[in-house]
Amino acid sequence: MTNTIATLADIARPASCARLVIKVGSALLVGPDGQPRREWLASLVQEIAEATARGQQVIVVSSGAIALGAARLGLAKGGRGSLADAQAAAAVGQIGLGGLWAELLAEHGLTGAQLLLTLDDLEDRRRYLNASATLGRLLEAGAVPVVNENDSVATQEIRFGDNDRLAARVAQAGRADAVLLLSDIDGLYDRNPKDPAATMVPVVRGVSADIHAMADGGSASGLGSGGMTSKLQAAEIAERAGIALAIINGTYTAPIGRALGSGTGDGGIGTLFLPRRRDGARKAWLGGRLKLKGVLNVDAGAAKALLSGRSLLAKGVTAVSGEFTRGDAVEVRGPDGFALAKGLAEYDAAECAAIMGRHTDDQEYLLGYAPRSAVVHRNQMVLL
Repeated sequence: MTNTIATLADIARPASCARLVIKVGSALLVGPDGQPRREWLASLVQEIAEATARGQQVIVVSSGAIALGAARLGLAKGGRGSLADAQAAAAVGQIGLGGLWAELLAEHGLTGAQLLLTLDDLEDRRRYLNASATLGRLLEAGAVPVVNENDSVATQEIRFGDNDRLAARVAQAGRADAVLLLSDIDGLYDRNPKDPAATMVPVVRGVSADIHAMADGGSASGLGSGGMTSKLQAAEIAERAGIALAIINGTYTAPIGRALGSGTGDGGIGTLFLPRRRDGARKAWLGGRLKLKGVLNVDAGAAKALLSGRSLLAKGVTAVSGEFTRGDAVEVRGPDGFALAKGLAEYDAAECAAIMGRHTDDQEYLLGYAPRSAVVHRNQMVLL
């Protein structure tokens, strides 16, 4: 990762962005009739071919399987009427989607590769590393990985639910420099874009509560599952891993060139989220985890200690919620209720409840065995 991206135009430059993830949503790829928007997609593939020709490696995260399959099966509500409908539509649509990408990429001498992932594939450390290795090898071999959520087997409990966050996690696993989220508007606006006074935000340096307040959580098309809220969540995942993320308008023919200027000049049309920091590989994976098993609330003293790089001790825990065992991911919240960190618990939920607020000297008596040094060790924790 080069981590020298300062403008949208930098994303089109191999020197600053050697590896790029491009996310394409259902509403862009599939028309209202349930058929692929082939001419538009061909223009995007042309841009992908141009990127590879100038020395960039590209990973595609593509929605569209459910929408395509629903049209083929004649399912109502775009295949999203029920979980069973979505799973069936995905099973049918994924064949067509993969074939379409492979065909269009082949016209430019590029080899497409299909990779279907579930949330668990990227939440489990070993499977995450396997996915990372596969992506790396495909790119080294000159292929263009086309990734989608494996909706035919994922349930509501183990789904990303949107490909924006999947794209950010794939960027982590694929060691990408940047993510392009193709949307139906030019970028993030400071209020509802329908408001005549709305202004687009060109650069965001850290997703804050004020930035989240600008988001509209809906998906206007009815085909997709994400909105601006999911894009901001994706930006949070990316920015902690040292990855730039941009929201650009994908509704135009050749949308990347329009937004980035093909790497010429420093202008651009879109919103660029600059990385805040570059966590180590394990902490970046942990910080991007979406499935948390519990919550540990802490007092002001513990919150201050965490922010200074200390481990979380039982003495500072004020409340425990959720059902988790040792090694599960939990969220740590400060006295104001806001999330401070994510980490891997050293005790299960019942043990945490038994020792919270107590000194280390009391824990052996309470638990019946010598206590571990921390409830969440600093080496297994990432600050948010």
